[in-house]
Order: sequence, then structure tokens, then C-alpha cells
Amino acid sequence: MGTAGDLTHLNAAGEANMVDVGGKAETVREATAEGHVRMQPETLTAILAGDAKKGDVIGTARLAGIMAAKKTADLIPLCHPLALSKVAVEITEDATLPGLRVSATVKLTGRTGVEMEALTAVSVACLTIYDMAKAIEKGMEIGGVRLVAKSGGKSGEYRREVD
Repeated sequence: MGTAGDLTHLNAAGEANMVDVGGKAETVREATAEGHVRMQPETLTAILAGDAKKGDVIGTARLAGIMAAKKTADLIPLCHPLALSKVAVEITEDATLPGLRVSATVKLTGRTGVEMEALTAVSVACLTIYDMAKAIEKGMEIGGVRLVAKSGGKSGEYRREVD
């Protein structure tokens, strides 16, 4: 863990500012994040059967996650707008939750990482699942949103240890 003096988004006066990445080397950068939506088994069954009133929950959530990754700089104040080369969102059934697991992988060749884009994709995909199925169940729970892995850049590789 860094110290307060290591915070790159603060200037000398302690004010928030956008980091100048112009001098950084362009490298291939990739990040993967995950999260889940826990729900009643009946809600999961309805989603998988295509019985949600708003339509295709999983397809819509996947598209929302992709769109969200591309809009991260509009949502998180100090993020750089990025030309992403890949955004993949996967949504899978997990009967042990019960619910849906969401994973997003984002990639580019650039001067700054894509962790926030991956986390934003997962978060918005989970929110979309909730929105699409809330008529069936309002008690769904979104959780477990976290960075799983990242590569590229000065800080190098990161892999979350298995819980």
C-alpha cells in the first residue's frame, strides 16, 4: 500500500487533478473484473427462461456493460477517455448463489490502465440485471465487484488470490 504522498491524483496543494500520462510508454494493458447478482431460484429460472417482462436480461446486461466500459471517463471524474480495443462481458448462471456471475475483460494499447473500465462494465451489467428483473424480485443483491487481474504498465501484473 502506498502512502498519502504517493497519491497520483492529488497536486502539490492536495487538490484532485487528472494525471498527465503523456510521458508514459504505450503498452498493452488488460484488466478483468467480476461481480454477481444474488437472487431467489425462481427469479433465476425466469431470467434463464426469458420470462422477464422487460425482455432478454442477459443480452441487455451484456450490452450495457460494454457500453459502460466505453463511457467510464464520463462517469468517474479523473479517468482518461480511452480508445478501447476490446470489451468482453460474460454472464453465467451460478445455482450455488443462486444468481448470475458477471465478468468483464477490457483491453487497449495505451498509456493508462483499464481497471476502472472493467469494474464499471461489471457494475453496470449487474445494475442492468437488477433493473430488468426487479418486477420479479426487488430483493436481489449485487455484490462481489472486484478486480481479478490486470497486466501492462509500470505496476505490471496483478492477480487476485483465490478466496
